[in-house]
Amino acid sequence: MKRLKHTFAFVALAASMQLAPAQPPEPQGDGIPVTRLSRLRVLSDEQAVNQQSKLQYDSLLKEADQKNALFPDNHPQVQRLRAIAKRIIPHVGRWNPEASNWNWEVNLLNSNQVNAFCMPGGRIAFFSGILTKLNMTDDEVAMVMGHEIAHALREHARKRQGESQLAAIAGKLGGIAASALFGIDPNITDLGGRVAAQAAVLKFSRGEETEADLVGIDLAARAGYDPRAGIALWQKMGAVNARAPIEFLSTHPSGDTRIAEMNKNMPLVLPVYARTRGTTVAALPPYRTTPLPKS
Repeated sequence: MKRLKHTFAFVALAASMQLAPAQPPEPQGDGIPVTRLSRLRVLSDEQAVNQQSKLQYDSLLKEADQKNALFPDNHPQVQRLRAIAKRIIPHVGRWNPEASNWNWEVNLLNSNQVNAFCMPGGRIAFFSGILTKLNMTDDEVAMVMGHEIAHALREHARKRQGESQLAAIAGKLGGIAASALFGIDPNITDLGGRVAAQAAVLKFSRGEETEADLVGIDLAARAGYDPRAGIALWQKMGAVNARAPIEFLSTHPSGDTRIAEMNKNMPLVLPVYARTRGTTVAALPPYRTTPLPKS
């Protein structure tokens, strides 16, 4: 009976957290307004999530290395990714103060997959296919990286685990696997003599994806990357997907609605970017992307 009372109390607490009115945005000047992190994430143990994240990320890198699918530190594309991350990471504290103390990692896996992710604790990985098939500018790479980092900063995985734990207590679910929590299945396979990294990425909700888009363009703009690249990126994604379905779009909804949301918020982030360039929005030149490789 005592255990049952504790269970009901836990469910009531969680329900009150979920239904509590959202805090008003903090005054931040220009840029995307910062909102409070989801209260549901506190139902998930932060230390345990980070430990599991590290174990899974390290396992993925180890297996990729064994398959010769891990690019070395001195590879130009690895250095490129790390240079972009180095500019973005100083701005993460605006969206999650604890993230400034994370041990950030950036690695590149040799795979034709058009994909990337950032696990809890700041563990980033790109698949080489997203760089080659989209022929991205640095600004566009920053949009992808900012989007994936945003999922980690806003603790969407912990929020999902909290939701699952709440559902389990209510008798609806039995638990959640680590691979579903982090969105990564470290399964490296050799296909047709070529090594390909396989990743099953967690499907975040539409609201979480929108938040990641907006936080991502805010981070990139503060790092000196043109947020208009986000529009070009998703247009490229759509064009490549029209040729052959790509993994990234199966878990990252695209389309006119997503682009329209970024366009709607562009007036908030363009002044941030212009300031990093020492100019005004009116004086910014048009954004110039790079063509897609010929199929």
